Amino acid sequence: MAARSEIDSQNIPAHVAVIMDGNGRWAKQKGGLRIFGHQSAITAVRETVEAAAEAGVKYLTLYAFSTENWSRPAHEVMALMQLLVHTIRQETPTLLKNSIRLQAIGQIENLPASCQKELAEAMELTKGGTRTTLLLALSYSGRWDLTQATQRMAAEVAAGRLQPEQITETTVAGFLSTAGIPDPELLIRTSGEQRISNFLLWQLAYTELFITDLLWPDFRREHFYDALRAYQQRERRFGKTSEQLTVS
Repeated sequence: MAARSEIDSQNIPAHVAVIMDGNGRWAKQKGGLRIFGHQSAITAVRETVEAAAEAGVKYLTLYAFSTENWSRPAHEVMALMQLLVHTIRQETPTLLKNSIRLQAIGQIENLPASCQKELAEAMELTKGGTRTTLLLALSYSGRWDLTQATQRMAAEVAAGRLQPEQITETTVAGFLSTAGIPDPELLIRTSGEQRISNFLLWQLAYTELFITDLLWPDFRREHFYDALRAYQQRERRFGKTSEQLTVS
């Protein structure tokens, strides 16, 4: 496993996204309920956030709750929401101490009022953080993100403030929930599943994928460093040839 000292500090991705998968399977292996897996994942979140900040990652996006997750059993969803409130309240002092700004994307209005309140308070308290931005994707889906962006662009066209021929890739990006944030250069997914699960569909167009069989509750900072080292060994060509990159 990689240590922080093995990471090239001059080649750190500005934005890393993480699909935190495997909590339920981890709990099942331990003979516990699924919520036990979610509770046990808090350490993985804390270590990942700290490792990202220490390495110099400017944006870290965690896929915390998808729109599809609302279809899970009601008791599990309620327990997850309660855990979210508790975790945000518990971790806010650490975010402040490490100058980490908390933000969120997704259909936040669909969260319970208690979650919205804790989230809003934590974002307000940490808004001065300059080291790293922690972006929680809550009640989020990539298709929703593209749909709401399209609706907002259509409204601008209808109002005469935007012409259809003016719509470019840059325009679309500016209407997404991640407007102003660079696209992820690295996506980490745990549990060995090889799909992006409706996450940041537009933004992941040229993202490097790092998939590990580890279940999320077992993920630690050294595993985050493994992902960074793997990223640094990739050649990012964006459609060009290796020779073109050498010449440029």
